[in-house]
Amino acid sequence: MDIVAENIGKLKELFPDAIVEGKVDFEALKGLLGNYVESREERYSFTWNGKSKARMLAQSSSTATLRPCKEESVDWDTTKNLLIEGDNLEVLKLLQKSYHKKVKMIYIDPPYNTGKDFVYKDNFKDNIANYKEITGQVDGEGRNLSSNPETNGRFHTDWLNMMYPRLKLARNLLQDDGVVMVSIDDAEFANLKELCCEIFGEENFVATLIWEKGRKNDAKLISVGHEYILVFAKKKSFLQQRNVRWRETKPGAKEILDEYLRLRKLFKDDNLAVEKGIREFYASLPAKHPSKKHVRYNKVDDNGVWRDDNMSWPGGGGPTYDVIHPDTGIACAVPEGGWRYGTIEKMEEMIRIGKVVFRDDHTEPPIRKTYLVEVDNVDTQDDEDAVDDDNEDLPIQVAGSYFYRSALQASNELVQLFGKKVFNNPKDREVLARWIGYVGTKDDDIVIDFFAGSGTTGHAVLDLNLSNDSSIRYILVQLPETILPKSKGAKPAISFLKDLGRPCVVSELTKERLRRVANNIREQNPSYRGDLGFKVFKLDSTNIKPWELDFDFTERDLEDQISNIKNGREEVDVLYEILLKYGLDLTLPVTEHLIEGKRVFNIGKGELIVCLSDDITLDAVIGIANLKDELNPKVMRVVFKDAGFEDDVVKTNALQILKQAGIKEVRSL
Repeated sequence: MDIVAENIGKLKELFPDAIVEGKVDFEALKGLLGNYVESREERYSFTWNGKSKARMLAQSSSTATLRPCKEESVDWDTTKNLLIEGDNLEVLKLLQKSYHKKVKMIYIDPPYNTGKDFVYKDNFKDNIANYKEITGQVDGEGRNLSSNPETNGRFHTDWLNMMYPRLKLARNLLQDDGVVMVSIDDAEFANLKELCCEIFGEENFVATLIWEKGRKNDAKLISVGHEYILVFAKKKSFLQQRNVRWRETKPGAKEILDEYLRLRKLFKDDNLAVEKGIREFYASLPAKHPSKKHVRYNKVDDNGVWRDDNMSWPGGGGPTYDVIHPDTGIACAVPEGGWRYGTIEKMEEMIRIGKVVFRDDHTEPPIRKTYLVEVDNVDTQDDEDAVDDDNEDLPIQVAGSYFYRSALQASNELVQLFGKKVFNNPKDREVLARWIGYVGTKDDDIVIDFFAGSGTTGHAVLDLNLSNDSSIRYILVQLPETILPKSKGAKPAISFLKDLGRPCVVSELTKERLRRVANNIREQNPSYRGDLGFKVFKLDSTNIKPWELDFDFTERDLEDQISNIKNGREEVDVLYEILLKYGLDLTLPVTEHLIEGKRVFNIGKGELIVCLSDDITLDAVIGIANLKDELNPKVMRVVFKDAGFEDDVVKTNALQILKQAGIKEVRSL
C-alpha cells in the first residue's frame, strides 16, 4: 500500500479544490480550512528531534515481502492464525492492505526504555538492510545496533522515534470499534500517553489500567511493583453511538452455577437440600477463591441462587405508593429512599413472578430477590421505571482500572511449560485473556501483538477460544533477534533451543510455546476442534528483481535479468507476495490445480487465479478460463508471470480467451 497516495485520495474526497494535478495546493487548502488553520509560533504541541523522519517512516512503502514457511507451521492448510518473523515496522507496512480496518484489538508490550541496548533502530533509506544486520543475515552475527543510556541526550527521543511509526501504522488496521492496549512502566508512561493522544486522538482515550504485580522488598525508597496499560479506542464515539458496554463475568460466578446445577440434578425439587449444599460449597472453598466474594448468594429457589436485597430507590427520592401486605392487609412501611420500582404496576408484576418477598408483617418493607444467575428463562428485567445499578442481578460486572496479579504466576507457568526459565518477565496469560474477552471480541475477530515476545497473546487467545468455544484469531509479530550468551538469563534459553536443534533466536521460543500449548490443549480436550495452529511467515526482500544494472554490466548479468523472479524463490513465495499486493487475507484457502501440466493456484474459491509456470500454452489458458464456470466466483482475477509466455502473440491471444470467458482483470509479473 502507498500510504501517502491513500491519504492524498482521502484529502481529495474532502477538498477536491486543494488537489492540482495530483499535488496538494497548501494555499488553497488553508483557504478552505479558514479559521481552523494554526499559524501561531507558540502553541501546545508534543514534539521531539526526529519526529518528522518517524512520520515519513510510517508513510513510506515497504520493499519487502513475507515468505511462507510451511515446515515450521502447525495445521498450515486450515489455521487462520499467523506468526510472522520480522521487523514489526516493515511487517505492519505489508499488512496495511490485507488487514486494513479488520483488527478488533491490538495489545503490545513494547521494549521498556531501560537505558540498555536498543535493538530497534530504523533506517529510512533501507530498513530491510537494517533488519538483516540486526538478525545476523548479513554478517552472521546477530547484534543490537545501538545503546541508549540515560545519559544520552536522545534517551526519550530514540524510544519515541521507534514507537511513533509503529503505532501510526497499527491504527490503520483497527476496526471502527477496535481497541489498542499498550503496556508500559513509569519511564515512558507520560510520553506514551501523549504519543497515543496524538495518533489516536485525545477524545479516544478510554482509561489507564494499573497492574499491581507485587512488592519489591529490596527497594531503597518506594517499592514500584506496578505497570500501566494504556487503553485507547479507534473511535470512542462509534462505541458510544451504539451503546457498547464492556462487561465481564463476575469471577467465581460460573463455579457457583456449576455447583447449583449439580446439586439440582442430585436433589431435584428439594430447594432446602440444594441450599444446604450451596452453603457447604462456600465453606469448602479456600479463602482466596473468587466464589467466596459471592457468599451472600446463599438462598435457593426454583430459579437459582439468590440473596436478600433492599427495595429502596438508590439516592432517595423514589415513589411512595402503597404496597399492601398479603397477610395483614395493611400498607407496608416504605423504604427511606422510596420504592425501587417506578410504578405500582411494576411492583405488582415483580410480586407476581416471585422477585419480591414480604416479611412477617407490614412494619418492614419487603425484600427483593437478586439472583447471581437465573436458571429459568423468566423475564424479570426491570423496565425504564426501575434504576439500572449495573445489572446487579446478572453475573457480569464492569472492570475496574486497578487489578492485582503476581508477576510470579506468569514466570512459573512458562517454566512449567518449557521445563526451565527460558524467558525473562513474560506477560500473564490470564490477564491478557481477560482483557481480550472484556472488549467484546467475537468469532473471527483478529487480535494483533507486534511485540510478541514469548507468545503470551497467542496463548491467551487459544485459552479464551477453548473456554468460550469461540474462534478469535491472532497475528503475532516477533523479531528473530539473536539471544546473546552474555545477556541476562540467556543460558537456559540457548541450551533449550540447542537441544531442540533450533536457531538461538527469540522467535523460536514464541513458536515453541504455541506448539506446546496446542499439544496440551489437544491432550486434555480430545474432542476439541478449535483452531490450534499457526502459519509462519518470514520477512524478506521482495521476490521480484529490481532493475539495477549499471554501465559495467556483463552478458551474464543481462541473462540473469531474463527472469524477473529472484533465484532461490519458489512459486509459493511469489504467490503470497501477490496476495499482499492485492490486499487479500494471508489465511485464505489456497487450492492447486494441474492444468495442461501447469501449476495453477486458486485463492478464495476463484477470486484470484495465479499461474507462475513457464511455457504457458493456450490450452492451459483455456483450462483456466473453464475454472470460472466451475467455481462461479462473482469476480475472477488472473495473474501470470510475464516471462511465462513464449512471445507477445501467445500473451495477446491468452488475454482475448480470458476476456471472452468474462475475466476482465488479467495481470502479469
